Amino acid sequence: MTKKVTPRGAYPHVKVVGDFIFVSGTSSRRADNSIAGVDIIDEMGTKRLNIETQTREVLKNIDGNLRSVGASLDDVVDVSTFLVNMNDFAGYNKAYAEFFNSETGPARTTVAVHQLPHPDLVVEIKVTAYKKQS
Repeated sequence: MTKKVTPRGAYPHVKVVGDFIFVSGTSSRRADNSIAGVDIIDEMGTKRLNIETQTREVLKNIDGNLRSVGASLDDVVDVSTFLVNMNDFAGYNKAYAEFFNSETGPARTTVAVHQLPHPDLVVEIKVTAYKKQS
């Protein structure tokens, strides 16, 4: 069984209310607390923060959270994305398009924020999904 990422505060990763599913802000943090998309590029420990890798991992984490309640990314109707740097928008958009398309994908809002809860995070995404409950 895969170890799951645990919330870093007093909130659930997923909240189901009727037919709506709310997924809390999600990062590329892994269950071992390492962060995907952080590449060490030299012997001095210089880091490159990879927006494409982080975006892919965030969306995979969200999909896992949705699957825990019987849904998937296909059920997402709204996405809110928080980027630390709008210069990362193109890379974020490229990775995002691997999961969603403009005809059938969710509504989306992307905003820049001053910082996220860890200095190595460059993107956080929260979603709302809709899945008819039986």
